[in-house]
Amino acid sequence: MSQPGSPVPGRGPTGRRTAKGALSSTAAARVERPAPLRQVVYEALAELIVNRTLEPGQHLVEADLAEYLGVSRQPVREALQRLQSEGWVDLRPAQGAFVHLPTDEEADQLLGVRGVLEAHSARLAAERATGDDVERLRELHKAGLEALAAEDTEGLVTANAALHAFITELSGNAVLAEMIGLVDRRVRWYHTPIARPRGHESWREHQELINAIAANDASSAEQVMTRHTDLTRQAYHEHPEHRGHDGTT
Repeated sequence: MSQPGSPVPGRGPTGRRTAKGALSSTAAARVERPAPLRQVVYEALAELIVNRTLEPGQHLVEADLAEYLGVSRQPVREALQRLQSEGWVDLRPAQGAFVHLPTDEEADQLLGVRGVLEAHSARLAAERATGDDVERLRELHKAGLEALAAEDTEGLVTANAALHAFITELSGNAVLAEMIGLVDRRVRWYHTPIARPRGHESWREHQELINAIAANDASSAEQVMTRHTDLTRQAYHEHPEHRGHDGTT
């Protein structure tokens, strides 16, 4: 047993879980090196943040991250600086790097923009979808239901992203696809904590959306997507797991 005042393994002196503690519960992710190392390390750290292995508010120690990824500290330092410039990491003087704590306003703005873009995407998809396209949508929907039945959060987030991405592809609008792509990773970050709690309702809405697209009913598809993204935004604000270590957002 730990003595009073002794640090808890995996947690810092304040009792918060450290990055090393979070990473110790997952298999080491040694990075592969065909691409420039700084890019590979950046992508690896970004994905650890998106899937919430590294949680909002968590302290990021360069040495721990370097050990986990099997690289030196220099590419980790470069990646953290880039992540800071993109809003994923906060660099605090004399304290170090921390995963960004998103505010409710930030989430609301991004999810609101996503809703507008995806509603238009759904309208265009309904106007253009073929029978083969609808069959592919049903396959993607089945994958989501299987992840839901398995209580697989990562699988649910992946399936959700794949379904929405295919609807965007069906829209045939390259500019729209590019704009949605810019927010996709951050949407996945916000979606992760609510993927399972909202799972049954979300995938029922997906089924309704697919039905509207199959019927080439552009107006209904747009309305269903608008409602779907708005309910997702509400669920994010209401669910406690989106909050950081100190209970803030």
